[in-house]
Amino acid sequence: MSEQDRKIAAPDLLPLKEYEQQRKALKQNLIPMKKLRRVEVGPFATFYFENYATMWLQVMEMLRIEKGGDEQIPGELAAYNPLIPQGSELIATLMLEIEDGNRRNTVLLGLGGIEETVFLEIGGETIKATPTEYDDRTTADGKTSSVHWLRFALTPEQIARFRTEKVVLGLSHRIYGHMAVLPAETKAALAGDFA
Repeated sequence: MSEQDRKIAAPDLLPLKEYEQQRKALKQNLIPMKKLRRVEVGPFATFYFENYATMWLQVMEMLRIEKGGDEQIPGELAAYNPLIPQGSELIATLMLEIEDGNRRNTVLLGLGGIEETVFLEIGGETIKATPTEYDDRTTADGKTSSVHWLRFALTPEQIARFRTEKVVLGLSHRIYGHMAVLPAETKAALAGDFA
């Protein structure tokens, strides 16, 4: 399998020893691309738009950290392949980045359901994000997780307009309502996720 197949397969992965030797360069080479795919919305919500390259590196990092060998590979592929856009969507990791632990806990207690309020606006049309198929990220007591995975499904018409019109990324949570216009270079980078 290859990047064009939009799915990581076991043969695409490096042996850990080889990965360790190349790790610094691989991570360094990914920085410019990841920078274009990062969007801050408000004071502490950051979206990291994923693709094959970011998920490949994530799988390699998990294999490196957990050292589970070949037995670990199927689980990592099952976890991260669904986060690779499949041609008519964008997929983002939303990180609620609050350094102070006490403040983070207090803020997250008030942000329950924030993952249900994320949207893209393209030329006045709103596209709601849907949380990916992972476990519910908001607990019964209303506390949300600091990490969410979100999918934006676009029609062919919306994709065409994404390339030419202003695109806004936002959250409409009652406590956290913020928006950001995607810069042209970010739009261009994300447009590569569409078939």
